[in-house]
Amino acid sequence: MAIIALLHGPNLNLLGQREPRIYGTATLADYEAAVTAAAAQHGHTVQAFQTNHEGALVDAIQAARGVAAAIIINPGAFTHYAWSIHDALSAFAGPIVEVHISNPNAREAWRHTSVVSPVATGSIIGLGLHGYELAVEAIARKLTA
Repeated sequence: MAIIALLHGPNLNLLGQREPRIYGTATLADYEAAVTAAAAQHGHTVQAFQTNHEGALVDAIQAARGVAAAIIINPGAFTHYAWSIHDALSAFAGPIVEVHISNPNAREAWRHTSVVSPVATGSIIGLGLHGYELAVEAIARKLTA
């Protein structure tokens, strides 16, 4: 059994309320429950964390070192400029899957760059809640490979 760290950046605490035409009506609790259920099917557990503060997300990534076997991260707006998150993730030894509910490449031009993607094992974008379930599946396969 492995621990998967599920990390969420700014404004994701407003899922279900914020721009439902883009992000849908599922809440952060719904996302956490779906990831927890998917992980349990593979014998894994989930430690979830959300913050609106860049430093707190860096602290959570660093705290996952030596504890979690993998990270699923939706850094929110930090995706596009937070090099401190890039650097913290680069020091994590396990698989990292970057997820985005919407497709940043189909939105404003400033969303087209990810500073997280270069240090992620893979990225899943635009698939909403299903993308998180796919992230769990990808991690489970990586952990058993």
